[in-house]
This record gives sequence, structure tokens and C-alpha cells, in this order.
Amino acid sequence: MVPKNDRIVLSADCPIRQMLDLVGDKWTPPILYLLYSGTKRYTDFQRQIPKISKKMLTQTLRRLESAGVVNRTVYPIVPPKVEYNLTPFGEKLIEPIAGLAEWAWQHQEELKLVYERQKMSLSSQKLEV
Repeated sequence: MVPKNDRIVLSADCPIRQMLDLVGDKWTPPILYLLYSGTKRYTDFQRQIPKISKKMLTQTLRRLESAGVVNRTVYPIVPPKVEYNLTPFGEKLIEPIAGLAEWAWQHQEELKLVYERQKMSLSSQKLEV
């Protein structure tokens, strides 16, 4: 049962806030969702998430590794081979992320409209400045 107390959500030790801090950025859910299908190499992420920059991909993978969500395995060969996979804790995150992904597919038309409205709003805000 979730407590109905707004002050709890505002505290740094609130589990909802901690969870959103962990997975609530733009790139973490797609990375975790890709890892759900199995071990990936860096180039797999670049190929399957074409708009992510190398810097952002590296930062996100490092953050997830330090949080204990992703394992990074470096093989001592030339050239070096690095693979990423989910830890047991990371595998537990997949269920809610997969649920959100399923919801997104089911509501893709509404989400497209929201996205277009946001783009139009941002465009008009730039014109006003």
C-alpha cells in the first residue's frame, strides 16, 4: 500500500523519487529495454538508439553500472571487447518498463498528438522571445 502523504514524496529517501531518479531520464528506459533481450555491445546500442550521442550513451551506461543495474564485462583481447547485461536488480526493473512500453504502443496515436503539441508549444515560445 502506498502512503497518501505528499511530504513523503518530496523527501530524498522516498522510494518513488529514488526510482524516478534511477530510470526517469530520456535514455535509460530504451537502454534497459534493449538489454532485456540479452547481452549487448556498445555498437548495438548505437545502432538501435540512433539519436543517442556517444557521450550520453557512455554516461548512461556508467551511471547504470555504478547503480548496480548493469554489468559491464571487458574481455582482455585486442581490440578490446566490452559487453553489457542486466544485473538481477536490473532484471527486476524490466517488468515496469515493459509495462510502460506496452502502454506506449497501445497509445501511440495519443502520444504522437502530445509530442506534436509540445513541439508546437516550444516553437511558439521561441518566437515570442
